[in-house]
Order: sequence, then C-alpha cells, then structure tokens
Amino acid sequence: MGIDARPYREGSLAVVAPIAGSPAEKMGVKAGDLILHIKDEKKQVDLDTMGMTLPTAVTHIRGDRGTGVILTIYREGVDKSFEVTITRDEIIVPSVELKFVEKDGKKIAYLELHKFGGRTDKEWTIKVGEIVAARPVGVILDLRNNPGGYLDGAVFVASEFLNSGVVVKQEGRSSSETFSVDRKGNLTTVPLVVLVNKGSASASEITAGALQDNKRAKIVGEQSFGKGTVQEVQDLSDGSSLHVTVAKWILPSGRWIGKEGITPDVKVEDDPETKDIDEQLDKAIETILN
Repeated sequence: MGIDARPYREGSLAVVAPIAGSPAEKMGVKAGDLILHIKDEKKQVDLDTMGMTLPTAVTHIRGDRGTGVILTIYREGVDKSFEVTITRDEIIVPSVELKFVEKDGKKIAYLELHKFGGRTDKEWTIKVGEIVAARPVGVILDLRNNPGGYLDGAVFVASEFLNSGVVVKQEGRSSSETFSVDRKGNLTTVPLVVLVNKGSASASEITAGALQDNKRAKIVGEQSFGKGTVQEVQDLSDGSSLHVTVAKWILPSGRWIGKEGITPDVKVEDDPETKDIDEQLDKAIETILN
C-alpha cells in the first residue's frame, strides 16, 4: 500500500511518509497523518489503532493486491477525521532518481533519495557519476518523505559530500560509537541544498543533520519527523511486542535528533492548495543560484 508508519506518543499510529507513487500517496495520505481506525471487510477487521502495536497494524493494513482497506485519518489543521479507501497494489520504487533543472541558463542536479535501502549504494553511485559528468552549478538532495533505512546508507550518502568529520554518534546507556566519513566523495565542493519535511526520518535526519552541522549544506523545508532512537523489539508471551529504546542518535553538534528533528536553515511550508507548485523546491533552486 505504501505507508511507512511509527507508533505515536498518544498511542495511535503516525504516518512518517507515504512512498512516492504508492496507492497511499495517490489517495492523498500525507506525512504526519494519524491513522485512527483500520477497516477491511474481507479480512473482518474493524479496529481502532489506539494502543495497537506496529506489527499488528501492519498485518491488518497489508493484504492481497487489488483488495481495499479503509483508514480513518486525523490530519492537523482539519476539523474532523476522515476516511480514505486505498486499493492495495504492488510497489516498486527506485531508491534514487535524478533529473537536471535548467534555470537562468544554469544546470542544477535534482537528486531524490526515497529510501536508504539495500540497493541505495549501487543506484546512488550511478547517479553521482551522471552528476559529475554534467558539471552542474549545484546539487539539490531531496530527502522529503524519506522514512530512513540503514545507518550505513546514511554514512555512505553523507560521505559523498564531506571531506572528513563525524556523521553521527550512537549513544547507549553503557557505550557509544562514532560514525565518521568513511570514503572519498565525488561531490565535496559543489554547492548543496538538502530538502526535508515532516516525512524525513531516521537515516534522512542523520544525513541532513550531519551536512548541516558540518556546514556543508543549507537545509530547506519543514521540521523533520524526529526519529532519533535505536529500538529493539521484544516479543511477549501474550503475542504482543515491546519496543525498547537502547540508544540515541546524536549529531556532530551534540544535538539529539529525537528532541525536535532537524530545523531547516530556510523554513518553507508546503501549501496544499498549490498542487502544481513546489514552493520548497523553488526555494532550493533560488538558494543554489544565490
């Protein structure tokens, strides 16, 4: 269906980000939405999500291709909750997409990273090669609605733009580990802007925060999600599961991602009324050119 979700502090389920091009995104599900209720007549599911564990919610939301599920959504700024009917489908999304934007006779590379997955490194390296060959005046790295993924993917991507320095520290109760730039990047000097929003989480926040703290990039967009913990899942005897926080992600400046997420250098809110205009991308282009 194409939703990355996390348990929310009030006990419901929060959408971190809909996957680009997924059935959920096409039906208007947005980052930050709260899923209050799941209904699927075929599976005989009709349940509130309050207190529901994430694995249980995933089991209820997933289903056969072509079947439907009804989600009751609460969205900040909307007076009443509303229902969204989503038809399940197979989801195949590339980790990385690249295009070039022409503005005032200048070429800018626009690099969208949808997830930090197992194929990210290979796809990323191919796209970076295309950027190097094109010699653009700047790069825009779009991490909006990227829910994260592997830590080593975040270190790999950040290392593309940094000559040296700390990327992130994993701080546990009794030990800590520092992850630093681990390779020679190909884009260490080109002007860089990173786009984030409230759907940017986990590895996305590590990458954006490392580039911001090392003064390598300007961050444009909205406050990110704030997923700054490492959790282990413990299965309980009654069939439920317990998520236990075992460590925190600390950025080079000492900031904890989980406290408030990444604060943009240039704040630009997405205007839902202007679907054909991407104000955040426009500001990123303007920032590169200036």
